[in-house]
Amino acid sequence: MQRVLLATDGSTHADHAAWLLSHLPHEDHLHITVLTVLQVPEVHFAYPTAGWISECLEREREDALSAFSKIEEMFEGANVTLEHCLKEGHRARQIVDLAEKRGVDLIVLGARGRSAVDRILLGSVSDYVATQAPCSVLVVRESDTRQTKRPLKVTIAYEATGPARAALEEFGEFGWGPNVSVDVVTVVSPPPHFLGETFADLEASLEQAKRDGEEAVTAVVPVAPAARSLVIQNQHVGDGLVRHLETQEADLVVVGETKRHLLGRVLLGSVSLFVLRHAPCSVWITRNRIIRGAAKKDTADAAVPADN
Repeated sequence: MQRVLLATDGSTHADHAAWLLSHLPHEDHLHITVLTVLQVPEVHFAYPTAGWISECLEREREDALSAFSKIEEMFEGANVTLEHCLKEGHRARQIVDLAEKRGVDLIVLGARGRSAVDRILLGSVSDYVATQAPCSVLVVRESDTRQTKRPLKVTIAYEATGPARAALEEFGEFGWGPNVSVDVVTVVSPPPHFLGETFADLEASLEQAKRDGEEAVTAVVPVAPAARSLVIQNQHVGDGLVRHLETQEADLVVVGETKRHLLGRVLLGSVSLFVLRHAPCSVWITRNRIIRGAAKKDTADAAVPADN
């Protein structure tokens, strides 16, 4: 991972997103574009408002520069290059458009709070970017890690498919360290019953999930030694993941996503969307990555190349 787009509007949510990104340890040099989208007021053309609009935009530019200065302080001494970019227009569309033009690997932005209502509503910008972006997206919800300075608790949603392996690979690009708690979680849905007959062998499914999870942990241990594998039974995969996140008081969940055709951009994956809307923590949706050794049908398309 080399190119990151950090979207900020100077809010506390955006500030926490910047803080979390600044605390993700990495070896590779990162080029971080800090994007601020200025909001142009919409007024009736008949009113003499040109001067007023100009003043509003100038204040927004000043606020944007102030927010960027704070972000520079957060990344002081880090192996990154920071670039500030100012745009005008629809915030969500500007974020996605810039990510496409620059071939960004990851978009980072803040979301609403942790309450149940806030999580379900999410927010128009976060929702649009998460569903429309051509790359991975990290939607950050505030937690107490910044105040308490405790180690992060991370959950990786896993199944033996290309998207899940992609999530492991992207997660592995950061050196999380021995203090970060990582749960590699596989949710197994009980098989359907009809007239007392089971159409699938639940025990066999659980054993296979256990083996797959242990294999995934082996891939994670080099960057997160405190990783463990867990298998959960739940009729709904998304609900099983969210219940685990709530019980463990997780700070971050990582899920793989590959649907990049037009319909997929609108619908997102059912599990990914459920987790995005209901998780009590930050959500990292990984997509568009080529996995070495994985079948093409299981992997996402290559990232959009950067423009010149």
